[in-house]
Amino acid sequence: MLNPGRRVMAVCGDNGFHMTSQELETARRLKLNLVVLIVEDGGYGMIRHKQAARGFPDFGNTVDNPDFGKLAEAYGVKGTRVEALDDLVPALEAAFEGGGVHVVVVPIDYAENK
Repeated sequence: MLNPGRRVMAVCGDNGFHMTSQELETARRLKLNLVVLIVEDGGYGMIRHKQAARGFPDFGNTVDNPDFGKLAEAYGVKGTRVEALDDLVPALEAAFEGGGVHVVVVPIDYAENK
């Protein structure tokens, strides 16, 4: 709000976003320019990683996500889902250029980084 000309992006895991999604209403009501990037892995990825590092089995970390684009629209903001890595930067640029509040969802598979 202090620097309306600056680009602002929040980067969240999908389940971290679940805990704060209601703030989309606040951002919309205050007419903020905000891009929320949701990195979607369908679970509590950081907790899963910490459990595995300590030799614990994966338990209670997988969740069924809603359609985050539709959830964004329910709050009166824009939502975009990116399916290909090459589409991520153009989707983020379009979200910043469009102004207002925009949710961009990108699925991720951490298994590809092992």
